[in-house]
Amino acid sequence: MRKLMKKSIIFLGVFIFMFGWVIRSNVQASTPAELYDNVWRLINTKYVDQTNNEQDWGKWRHKYDHVLRTEQDAYVAIDTMVASLNDPYTKFLNPKDFAEETGSIKGSLKGIGIQIAVKDGKLTVIAPIEDTPAAKAGLMADDEILAIDGKSTKGITVDKAAEQIRGEQGTKVTLLVKRGNMEPKSYTIERAEIEIKSVSQKLPENINMPKDIAYIRLSSFISRNASKEVSDILLNSKDKKAFIIDLRSNPGGLLSNAIYISDMFLNGGDIVSTVDRDGYKETQKAARGVLTTKPLVVILNKGSASASEIFSGAIKDNKRGVLVGTQSFGKGLVQEINKLPDNAGINITIQKYLTPNGTDIHKKGITPDVIVELTEEDIKNKNDVQLKKAIEVAQQLTNGTYVVNNK
Repeated sequence: MRKLMKKSIIFLGVFIFMFGWVIRSNVQASTPAELYDNVWRLINTKYVDQTNNEQDWGKWRHKYDHVLRTEQDAYVAIDTMVASLNDPYTKFLNPKDFAEETGSIKGSLKGIGIQIAVKDGKLTVIAPIEDTPAAKAGLMADDEILAIDGKSTKGITVDKAAEQIRGEQGTKVTLLVKRGNMEPKSYTIERAEIEIKSVSQKLPENINMPKDIAYIRLSSFISRNASKEVSDILLNSKDKKAFIIDLRSNPGGLLSNAIYISDMFLNGGDIVSTVDRDGYKETQKAARGVLTTKPLVVILNKGSASASEIFSGAIKDNKRGVLVGTQSFGKGLVQEINKLPDNAGINITIQKYLTPNGTDIHKKGITPDVIVELTEEDIKNKNDVQLKKAIEVAQQLTNGTYVVNNK
């Protein structure tokens, strides 16, 4: 396994509690003015867009001189400055938000278990986390949240939405949700402590998995143990003839996990490239040697984002496996979180990433080799046509009958 970013931890995800980041503790400040100036300097030197949204970034540096009296003053000023970047992934985190975000790495969150983003100006569900109140209530990827507890979400930021949706365990939140062309529907959901489960082999209902095919459900790349759990399954599945990795509604997580798990299947070749503000491109390559050479099928949907797209892009561009399902989310940016004094933080978009073929998938997503839609009727009848197709493709790959672009 390769060393990444010199002791940094890179995250790539679209959680209500976290986006992609690298944790760094590299600033000191003792006054609100110094805190504000530290954030200005960090963005000035790190933000991926050197034009800072085509504005004169220098105008912000002394905009609030002599008016910042308290930490709350600094927080408001920083929020205003950061908002000018028009980047939902670059954001300031007060100590409470920072604690929630970093707590996700430890495997637990508080809320309803939903991943959101502002997409095309609309507050959108990326995916519910598996076995959480949001998932059990029936929320789905691409649902538009029109209101939170009766308050319109028009023009809302992800931070503000997250703040309104989060709350104490046992309390409830009501979301007004619009799904496609259907009439809006209200969902009242009780908040809970969310346990993040990364790897499972539990099959969905009504699925008969052939004994010679191993199914791996990877619901996130967050857990530090995710790559080991996957490798353990591969090493203990030597009697299997093919593998299916289910990345549906997987919003991302540790970049290192995406790289390590890709490396398990790739015998050399590129995995992902990152490009910074100066155009410097760094490519992560797979090592020679694999844990398995057996056929691989990956399942995607519109809730598969970021680290999921890195893994899927590596598999597709290296022609190592077949992707089944629907278009992925399309998040091709890397964030770094800088820890600030008093346990606050600032997320900064520092890089974009490209698939091995040099494709920028941001706001575009990855197109599966075999397109299979999962309809409302399929969900209602618990008819997982995507997984059934993945099984069919895995069997065809095993016996040599798979035809490229076979639908």
